[in-house]
Amino acid sequence: MDLVAKYFRTLADPTRLRILELVNEQERSVGDIVDTLGLAQSKVSNHLACLRWCGFVTTRREHRTVYYRVADPRVTALVSMGGELLADNAEHVAACRRVGGEC
Repeated sequence: MDLVAKYFRTLADPTRLRILELVNEQERSVGDIVDTLGLAQSKVSNHLACLRWCGFVTTRREHRTVYYRVADPRVTALVSMGGELLADNAEHVAACRRVGGEC
């Protein structure tokens, strides 16, 4: 169970979820993600490294550019299911004081 909890902590970051959303729409380079999110390149690169290491995204190199995409369609389904479950309980989750902040 500890490893499952660690797996889900990877998804517990809003920036990583936004990145997953972007690379699910289409393959994107770090530069594309930086421009879209308006974040520092180093921050985006760190999040991508985490997502890649844990198997959420995969890469393809074209000359000097690396493109990222979702590694497994089940990742997209999992995030989508989270959104669907949240839809029924959003105000309770928003008001929860036991979960949140840095782990």
